[in-house]
Amino acid sequence: MLELNAELEQYILAHSEPESDVLAELSRATHLQVLRPRMLSGNLQGQFLKMMCKMLGARRVLEIGTYTGYAAISMAYGLAEGGVVHTIDVNDELEDFTRGFIEKSGLQERVVFHVGDACEIIPRLNETFDLVFIDADKREYSEYYRLVFDKVRVGGLIIADDVLWDGKVADPNVKPDAQTKGILDFNDMIQADPRVENLLLPIRHGLMVIRKSEI
Repeated sequence: MLELNAELEQYILAHSEPESDVLAELSRATHLQVLRPRMLSGNLQGQFLKMMCKMLGARRVLEIGTYTGYAAISMAYGLAEGGVVHTIDVNDELEDFTRGFIEKSGLQERVVFHVGDACEIIPRLNETFDLVFIDADKREYSEYYRLVFDKVRVGGLIIADDVLWDGKVADPNVKPDAQTKGILDFNDMIQADPRVENLLLPIRHGLMVIRKSEI
């Protein structure tokens, strides 16, 4: 597998659609003002998610794990007319920061921001989703999957981030901590689920793309 160096990553970005001015500003502000900016989706992943929304003709999207809103805004750009992204984050300390950038993007009518525990909020969402993006507590990935599965339409996608977890998932010398074990259990569960088709892509920290093929 080709390992990306800084020069190759810059070449990839130079030959991909550039991020919007608002997303570029959001990225800078996150790196300057917010802890753990490495959690930011970034342009390559954001463009991938936007393209998936466009290919699906997505009108209803769910994101679990908003952080500062980069992926939510990216997906909102890709929605069909009248579409909505529901995004959930447990960290209320980032709410004002994130809402500010959602409003600055001009997409506030397309983004519904829920603050709280996703495991409590998801069952209350009376929606059928075209796409679900999971990027929150790795220990809860399997539970998120169980909670959203029946809310995803046949042919819809569930995409989970960080499924390579800095290579820890394949390192025999690493004793799995709770987060790593959550990812390992999730990856194994998806691989064994006959209701879906799945492809693990080495984009950034690993994206598991899951297509729901059966009810």
